[in-house]
Amino acid sequence: MPDAKVPGFFRSLEKIKPLYDWTYKILMFVCKILLIGDIVITCWSVAGRYIPFITDPHWSEEIVLTLMVYMTVLSASLAIRRAAHIRMTAFDRYLPEKVVKVLDVLADIAVMVLGIYLVIYGIRFCNSPLSVRGKYASIPVLSKFWQYLPVPVAGVSMIIFELEQVFLHLEAFWLPKKKEAV
Repeated sequence: MPDAKVPGFFRSLEKIKPLYDWTYKILMFVCKILLIGDIVITCWSVAGRYIPFITDPHWSEEIVLTLMVYMTVLSASLAIRRAAHIRMTAFDRYLPEKVVKVLDVLADIAVMVLGIYLVIYGIRFCNSPLSVRGKYASIPVLSKFWQYLPVPVAGVSMIIFELEQVFLHLEAFWLPKKKEAV
């Protein structure tokens, strides 16, 4: 029998949903800006190779790759929020509903552990001598720190969105009438 205090706990969690929405919108906006930057720099670079009066910036390849890394890891955390990440659901229809719910929570916890790993080791890489003293080959004033920074940032955003998914799964476990996280 469900505990009478549990629904109150979930109602209090509903109050922080706007914070999750706000975080999602900011990360989505950042990913859009990164994609626009990627497209603009790539077009500029290609035009610089084939149009005589446009110069190809020497730094374009490294910056485009760095922007792609940011986009990749940040969009992975966005996929967690929308539950659009790759997962195995082939046996879900053959297993009891409660077992599927428990497995969903365990999968979310495993991804959260990955997020914690990304934060811990991402910060180590950001503070490593290679990151701090290393420079971009084409932009010597820019340190390699900026190449490693998206790893801990993505880890933090993955943890945030996985916490939401875990709470949604637990809420659906205790309050079956509530729509479950997908």
